[in-house]
Amino acid sequence: MTRQVLFSADDFGLSVEVNEAIEIAHHRGVLNTANLMIGGAAAQDAIKRAKKMPNLKVGLHLVVIEGPAILPYSEIPSIINTDNQFPSDQLKMGIDYFFNKKKQYQLRREIKAQLQAFIDTGLALDHVDVHKHMHLHPSVGKMLIELCKKFNVRNIRVPHEPFKILMAIDKTNYKENFGNILVQYWTNILKYQLRRSNMRYLDWCFGLSWCGHMNFEKISKLLVNLPNGRSEIFFHPSISHTGLYQNLMPDYEPTRELETLCHPDLPKILQENNIIPITWDNVR
Repeated sequence: MTRQVLFSADDFGLSVEVNEAIEIAHHRGVLNTANLMIGGAAAQDAIKRAKKMPNLKVGLHLVVIEGPAILPYSEIPSIINTDNQFPSDQLKMGIDYFFNKKKQYQLRREIKAQLQAFIDTGLALDHVDVHKHMHLHPSVGKMLIELCKKFNVRNIRVPHEPFKILMAIDKTNYKENFGNILVQYWTNILKYQLRRSNMRYLDWCFGLSWCGHMNFEKISKLLVNLPNGRSEIFFHPSISHTGLYQNLMPDYEPTRELETLCHPDLPKILQENNIIPITWDNVR
């Protein structure tokens, strides 16, 4: 079985600095896919850039936690604050989305609004992934799948990171624990939901454990140890660690992630290890 890899960047539209990094990584590096925050502060700038990059595949980076909503507070007051921001308390939100019908209804409206807003840009909707992977929550996943089908979207990210691969690379820092087992459980539920609905997903996804710290040393080792099948490796690049990135993710290293995506040795490593770069177009 062949080894294939999709290089993607999250938070397209978060800031002009992030957008600039994604454009650089696409033109000078291996980046072929970006994930648009349609309600982001620099979303319009991202859309303009994307339309000038026909080979960059763009999907929706759906935000239902710790970020901006599309609908106003007056329409979904139970799930956002008066600044139109989703809260960051993942546990509380998860409980609410299981049991609170009112919040489920409002969440469904917001997901639909973000999908429609993406369609209205005129860009081709390549796939959908979710900020903080909130679609691992069965209620959110079910809602997302139902709405994606209505918008003729079949490609959805599954954050299935094979922990044994990370352990093989760094036995000191990575050991299986209850948290990993729990994420695997939710991942299997999401995969089951997707298969039942005839949706598509990749075999593996890397970027969770090293989120914000995807440097060349780690990625080069990962590529050598990449499992068979189709893998996504996602990044959070930016040309600077200021503004929104500094406030939201102070420990991230976005400039190093940009350097990694543009590292001159990456294409050589792919070739030497017979790894084929892909996009969602290759998934059938």
